[in-house]
Amino acid sequence: MTVTSELQDFIAGLPKAELHLHIEGTLEPELKFALAQRNGIELEHSSAEEVRASYDFDSLASFLTVYYDSMRVLVTADDFYDLATAYLTKAASQNVRYAEIFFDPQAHTSRGVPFATVVGGLRRALVDARRDLGIHAELIMCFLRDFTAEHAMSTLMESLPYRDWILGVGLDSDERGNPPAKFAAVFARARQEGYLLTMHCDIDQEGTHEHIRQVIEDIRVDRIDHGSNAFERPELVAAIQERGLGLTCCPISNGWVVDGVKETEIVGLLEQGVKVTINSDDPAYFGGYVAENYERLAEVAGLGREQLARLARNSFDIAWLSGRERERYLAELDAYAGA
Repeated sequence: MTVTSELQDFIAGLPKAELHLHIEGTLEPELKFALAQRNGIELEHSSAEEVRASYDFDSLASFLTVYYDSMRVLVTADDFYDLATAYLTKAASQNVRYAEIFFDPQAHTSRGVPFATVVGGLRRALVDARRDLGIHAELIMCFLRDFTAEHAMSTLMESLPYRDWILGVGLDSDERGNPPAKFAAVFARARQEGYLLTMHCDIDQEGTHEHIRQVIEDIRVDRIDHGSNAFERPELVAAIQERGLGLTCCPISNGWVVDGVKETEIVGLLEQGVKVTINSDDPAYFGGYVAENYERLAEVAGLGREQLARLARNSFDIAWLSGRERERYLAELDAYAGA
């Protein structure tokens, strides 16, 4: 199905929340070059065009190699401020009204950038964007699953002075050999400290169904990132429905690391009443922000306005918002989608 200009306009104006967005994954090549120059860092490529041309991922692991190498240009609080401000400006232009933003402190502290530098720069950007752009955003701190659980626990302890700035914790990076159970004690402590919990269950990973079971039954997360392989197991779908869990799906990035955007699974879960949502993941690397992800799914699955509005409604329903703020966004969405 070709997405008409009318449907593109509808998607662009649709009030939406973005709940699966890695701030380091919004580092566009132009900003990467600007930060490298500012910090005196030499890059392998000589232009933004060369950088984009080098993006040829065929797996999660091949993507992560490039992803982590690019982060070395992020050094100062101003760098993190500029990174988040660029994303929030783009998101606001696509009528993202609310965003929950992942950040990976271990990827920075492990190379000598202080935790305070990372979170301070990001927080300042969020405060300014709410004032200047009218977009509300919060932070979710992710642990790197290919690091040790002990490192994750020490990072959790390091975050506590900034507890008021961090809404919840997540788990990302290379899932191979790093099941959710590895971090059970860390997430139990995070819950005690008042953090909300989410974990990545990346698509088509070895042991994916067991990993999804672990996050639902053992870790008892408040949300699941990706997780669309649950569609293949009715018992997992039933458990997700029983717990009222939402899934944060990312069609375009799916198509970079496996064959296809997983439209059968995403739409199948949607039609079963699971609160699936559409998000952009790492848009600077995968070539599409949240509106483009809505468009891609609409194109491959033949979605119309009603289904797209339902996906947007889900994004507010499963967001970690106050009841009053959620009601305000949903009223805005209803007014728009019913127009």
